[in-house]
Amino acid sequence: MPTTGERFERAVSIMARLRAPGGCPWDREQTFDSIKAYTLEETYEVLEAIDNRDWPELTGELGDLLLQVLFYAQMAKEQGTFSIDEILDRLSSKLVDRHPHVFGDVKAETSSDVLRNWEALKAEEKKKRLEAGGGKAAPGGDAPESVLSGVSSAMPALLEAHKLSSRAAHIGFDWPNMEGLFDKLREETAELQEHLKEFPAPGPQPHGRGVAGSGRPPISDDLRQRLEGEVGDLFFVLVNIARYLSLDPESALKKTNRKFKRRFQWMEEQLRSSGRTPQQTSMEELESLWQQAKQQERSGQ
Repeated sequence: MPTTGERFERAVSIMARLRAPGGCPWDREQTFDSIKAYTLEETYEVLEAIDNRDWPELTGELGDLLLQVLFYAQMAKEQGTFSIDEILDRLSSKLVDRHPHVFGDVKAETSSDVLRNWEALKAEEKKKRLEAGGGKAAPGGDAPESVLSGVSSAMPALLEAHKLSSRAAHIGFDWPNMEGLFDKLREETAELQEHLKEFPAPGPQPHGRGVAGSGRPPISDDLRQRLEGEVGDLFFVLVNIARYLSLDPESALKKTNRKFKRRFQWMEEQLRSSGRTPQQTSMEELESLWQQAKQQERSGQ
């Protein structure tokens, strides 16, 4: 039986062959930028397989995600910047260096101790990289780098909010308890309601049936921006509630999305059996069907 190392080397060599002259035309045409979208897609497919507890599917999806790493590594090797060897060496070194409570003499009895050590070690690594590069810790002086540095703005907004607030919480900038978060939620809700008083009569209306955008009262750019800001603030507080409860907001919303889809499609099936569509059904009946869909799930039928 081949070893794990031999299996990995085989995958690396297959990727190199696909990119080599005479290899796959599609693989040879790809660039770092063209592969990015696939990396994101494969990541979400991994998460979905985990949520579904579909272990055979997860095996394949993790392979697809690993393929992304091999793809980037091969392209980097071709342009002479780095290879899979540097990736593996850097990963191994990072794992050892950031776990001194396992590979060294540092004590860490709880996961909170581990996280504090981890953040301190990351900060020290950043400082060393800056010194090695001859750069300043921050533009305009010798001030330390922001604790929020390194949080990518390219990640999904819910995840970015979670990361930003987590970084701030590590230095004590956090709500003292859950009640403080709910107070903030009520405050932000009240601010949104205050801005809505400026909304043209008859106020915001559902945009369900009919042509998209039809019948919407025009509002000023200033009011739209203020409403957008308040809705964003509400999202941010909700993300912090999730963080406070050690929940992943992205995963929580994904599960709610799937739940909504599952219930709505059950409603459609019930209507289809009687030769109707949701568009031909009153809101009262749709609401009744929705409650039935919820009851079906609760009873496990």
